[in-house]
Amino acid sequence: MSEQASSTRFLHPRYWPTWAAIGAMYVGACLPWRLKLWVGKGIGLAAWRFAKRRRHITETNIRLCFPELDDARQRRLVREAFIANGIGILETATGWCRDPERLRHRVVFEGQEHMARVQAEGKGALIIGIHFSTLDLGGALHSLFFPADAVYRPHDNALFECFMTRARSRVFGRAIDRHDLRGVVRRLKAGHNVWYSPDQDFGRDVSVFAPFFGVEAATIKLTAKIARMTGAPVLPLIFHRNPDDCTYRLEYLPPLEDFPSGDEVADATRINAIIEAAIRRHPEQYLWLHRRFKTRPKGEPRLY
Repeated sequence: MSEQASSTRFLHPRYWPTWAAIGAMYVGACLPWRLKLWVGKGIGLAAWRFAKRRRHITETNIRLCFPELDDARQRRLVREAFIANGIGILETATGWCRDPERLRHRVVFEGQEHMARVQAEGKGALIIGIHFSTLDLGGALHSLFFPADAVYRPHDNALFECFMTRARSRVFGRAIDRHDLRGVVRRLKAGHNVWYSPDQDFGRDVSVFAPFFGVEAATIKLTAKIARMTGAPVLPLIFHRNPDDCTYRLEYLPPLEDFPSGDEVADATRINAIIEAAIRRHPEQYLWLHRRFKTRPKGEPRLY
């Protein structure tokens, strides 16, 4: 389909709500910072009150992952998670619609020497990202320091997919469909960094079960497979909003040693442990709204 035909297609009335949503994201991205936080908090609280299914999923995740918390503290963490993810919508809009250079004063980046060393060796790194509410803003801030491609899940709405891909392409070198393993391998072998987030449930066929917060979770095997196929160093990347709600911290951990090990369960367990440790720093900022434990070991009941 030509670009002109595609543009005409997006004028159809079924896309008008999507255009309105895109317009709202541009408006939200341009709000003063404190107002942006206030609006995001309002969105989060509204979702906490009315999105009953997502609240049930979040409550289940928090109960499973933080059994040491009493009921009141678990409920408070659920509410804080919705607020953080509401703010995350405005942060995503900012990452997609604004020039990252305007945000340079808001970020502190630690551990840059780890990526600098990899780049000095002429290698491409497999960057392990995590689904924090700050994910897309974190990508924009990261682009101020190091280039990277991004592996992503295409959106079902064709117009929003076009908008999202173009927005991410401004800050990432290339947006790679998560099913395009060859594309990931080619880019890494060519010396490009690839940002990849393995902390969701991709189903039984591509996963092994490994503990995540003490719960057996379907964990994708692809992390170790990509590292084995390319020889790319694996660098965990941690990012979060600071308690002042105005600045952000990015941190590279050292490249994983002796990875992959050849043991799929051991490798998945190691990746999960790194992600869990990062989440525990600011647990409210994680995307607890998704069904991380959707796939269960055979014989175990569903959790949601």
